[in-house]
Amino acid sequence: MRIALNGFALDVEEGCTILEVAHRVGARIPTICFDQRLAPIGSCRICSVDVEGETHAQIACRTKVRAGMRITTASPRIDAFRRQVLRWLAAHVHPTSLEEEPDKELHRLLREYGVEPGLKRRRVPVDLSHPHIRVDMAQCISCFRCVRICEDLQGEFVWHALDRGDQLRIVPDSATTLRMSSCVGCGACADTCPSGALTDRGPRPVPTIERWTRTVCSYCGVGCEMKAGVSADKVVRVRPVLDAAVSKGHLCVKGRYAHGFTHASDRLTRPLLKAQGRWTPVSWDESLSHSASEFKRILDIYGPESIGVLGSARATNEENYLAQKFARVVLGTNNVDCCARVCHTPSAAALKAMLGTGAATNSFSDIEHAQTIFVFGANPLENHPIVGARIRHQAMKQGVNLIVADPRRTDLARVAKLHLQLRPGTNIPLLNAIANVIVTERLEDRAFTSERVTGLEEFRAFIAQWSPERAAEICDVPPTDIRMAARLYAGAKPSMSFHGLGLTEHTQGTEGVMTLINLALLTGNLGKPGTGINPLRGQNNVQGAAQMGCDPSILTGSVALEEGRRLFEQTWGVPVPHRRGLNLLQMLDEALAGRLKALWIIGYDILATLPNMNVTRTALKNLEFIVVQDLFMTETARAAANVVLPAASTFEKDGTFMNAERRVQRVRKAVSPPGEAKTDWEIICALAARMGHEAKFRYSSAQDIWDEVRAVWPDVGGISYRRIEDGGLQWPCRSETDPGLEILHSTAFARATTASLARIAYVPSPESVSPEYPLLLTTGRTLYQFNAGTMTARTPTNRLRPTDVLDMSPNDANALGIATGDRVRVRSRYGLARMRAKVVEAMRPGEVFATFHNPRVALNKLTGPARDTMVQSPEYKVTAVRVEKAVSSRI
Repeated sequence: MRIALNGFALDVEEGCTILEVAHRVGARIPTICFDQRLAPIGSCRICSVDVEGETHAQIACRTKVRAGMRITTASPRIDAFRRQVLRWLAAHVHPTSLEEEPDKELHRLLREYGVEPGLKRRRVPVDLSHPHIRVDMAQCISCFRCVRICEDLQGEFVWHALDRGDQLRIVPDSATTLRMSSCVGCGACADTCPSGALTDRGPRPVPTIERWTRTVCSYCGVGCEMKAGVSADKVVRVRPVLDAAVSKGHLCVKGRYAHGFTHASDRLTRPLLKAQGRWTPVSWDESLSHSASEFKRILDIYGPESIGVLGSARATNEENYLAQKFARVVLGTNNVDCCARVCHTPSAAALKAMLGTGAATNSFSDIEHAQTIFVFGANPLENHPIVGARIRHQAMKQGVNLIVADPRRTDLARVAKLHLQLRPGTNIPLLNAIANVIVTERLEDRAFTSERVTGLEEFRAFIAQWSPERAAEICDVPPTDIRMAARLYAGAKPSMSFHGLGLTEHTQGTEGVMTLINLALLTGNLGKPGTGINPLRGQNNVQGAAQMGCDPSILTGSVALEEGRRLFEQTWGVPVPHRRGLNLLQMLDEALAGRLKALWIIGYDILATLPNMNVTRTALKNLEFIVVQDLFMTETARAAANVVLPAASTFEKDGTFMNAERRVQRVRKAVSPPGEAKTDWEIICALAARMGHEAKFRYSSAQDIWDEVRAVWPDVGGISYRRIEDGGLQWPCRSETDPGLEILHSTAFARATTASLARIAYVPSPESVSPEYPLLLTTGRTLYQFNAGTMTARTPTNRLRPTDVLDMSPNDANALGIATGDRVRVRSRYGLARMRAKVVEAMRPGEVFATFHNPRVALNKLTGPARDTMVQSPEYKVTAVRVEKAVSSRI
């Protein structure tokens, strides 16, 4: 329809608001209560505009355009009205706030309209209890944006409006301080607040932001986009990208606030060389020459199979591509791996074996299309918070069926329609029993199985043995709940599954994922919106690190060595090694045996994070030469390295990350690396040159490297830096006109039209409880920390969860005479860890849970040597322990 805006004719779509049209054409209309992430309410009326023929001004954020409308966004009458509204609101603004928080919408408008702040005395004190959010409710203007965004975007219901009229006030659900409330620190309230009532903690006045750099979060694998605010070459603020495809204008506490590690005082700034047991700062020339000399010496004496390279989930795609290229081209070995080995390599292997592509089948946008969501062995509200919030919103606000399978009663399990609280290590009996119900009750999608599934009759005969009653005896889930799960997943479609390390970190991790894929194949929950099998990847670029070829058995693009050999040899100009490479766990085995002699570890603290820490330490000590390349002096570097190289953080370099839904997104340099630190790709190229391969590692930018990736991996051939300047693309995307593929397997699987069902027998873990070790320990992450705490522990977020604790059930705690806060010793067959106990209702008797974020606790002294039988990923989720109340005060 045609309208006129400020005298200009415009053609607009039906259903748009006046404000939306104005934003689209760059006509500014001031707002205060409006946030594009929320439904407009028009309570502030500051966005009022004149519409010809209307007696009263119209509220732009709520008024829909009509054909023939003639709109004027500014006039003497409208300006006078806005100025009067601002005078009323100025009574809540302290004079210092305009200088301290100049970018708040209300403060900008007060300056623009020449209205003076009017708050002389605060009615309530400033609340500084939270490490990230400053609460000054004397400056609250009752716009309700904090209440609404907490409820609608994050789903936490922290902020509440009490009383009415002049007595109305906004308070946290604790009725005391924000720190004592249920706040999870996402900062959405501070981000949306237009006044000085809710602001980010930090220097006041806020340093002048010189530029905002769009980039991607450096924590989990969701891939949230953010803008880094830079002042004096430091990141001082972070804000969400409002139109981001994945995060949709939201960030979690880590993404928004845990960026201080970038400027931590103990960042590595110069190369270090260990001589006679002491670290000595040296030049880049000396450190690279020494490293090249040692690698050459070991190659000459022991051969290429004596050296290994570990890529990094925190490095870019470009840097991981060069890490595996260095291993294969410079060292002549396939001994290259990354931390995907210890988390989702089972997912990739299972998905590739059964469906042909070892990655998520769908997109996060499918959450809003699903009628049933099955979350298995994952705690996304803490570990993938933005996805977790979207799942919870669908369950609580849209009535979606939510099924959660987890040994703990997590916050997501509490709002689920069905919580399958299984015993750790019994995933396969539970999933086989769900398949049994689908088959025996004829709930399968017969059209889908007839066209696209093979082996159904053989599977039907196999699965008959897995009745819900039999599985219940093993996994301790009631048969009625198993049947309900099957009927919901098969009957209330489309059904989408997400899974985490609770499914993969087992001796049958790969096979566990296969049993989940069986359910999707049986019910036709593949290849459609709102369906699929979707691993929740744990680190920002763990998907990319593996896809780039940091895996001993594949090349870039997850191509098998023999399948991709010809193309890569043509591109690299050297033979691709033929000998089978070692994965990470095998490298340590070979180090213990004395056959692996050297290791280059890029951005990965393996001593702190691998299981069976005492054995890992022995293996590292058995190596002749170790190079660690990282931001900090990690536990691995401190214990065993010979050379430590200072690397740039994700805020200090350009490149791309790949998130859990196959989306490639741009990472951009916001600030300079500290001291002499360099990007990982620059270091790799420099060392390759020292070892005689300069010509094959001659790149002038990260983009040059990415273009080589596009040349060897056709599925990203269409993803150029130019095309992802304003947002990422999902592979496969094979040409510059290809929009990318959001949903895989719509009409066929990657290598065939049909897929076969997997008949998986259950083999109990060798790790079991005994009278000496009567409790089962499972390990995982928490919202406020990340892995070994390398980054989060160096930020104020650390105050929200300063150390690891042992979660225990009230029954077990009472039996052992343990109360919350007591110091305890936890012993396994492999080691001892000390920490404090926390008694929680979320745990079942006989089971305990702990995180592994504090190197001083060293929780991985407890975890054992058991591994996945197919890809050798460690079994972190099942460890038999005993817990004793500590006599001494020492932890």
